[in-house]
Amino acid sequence: MDRFNAMRVFTRIVELGGFAKAAESLHIPRASVTILIKQLEAHLGVQLLQRTTRQVSTTPDGKAYYLRCVSLLADLDDAEA
Repeated sequence: MDRFNAMRVFTRIVELGGFAKAAESLHIPRASVTILIKQLEAHLGVQLLQRTTRQVSTTPDGKAYYLRCVSLLADLDDAEA
């Protein structure tokens, strides 16, 4: 699993409010997004997202991880610019 890609997918889910919207914006299948998030959660050993049939929200661990990801990805983008 590419952790930076997983972080980008995770942050997009949080920002857009759902797996389908994130998949569409990233031009990847929704199933790939679901698998990637499951792998990320297994790797970290925590649940990042609370899923219902109508919405997705962050868990407390997910909120903390989101804030770290945003910072790390911004630094990565700056380094590559």
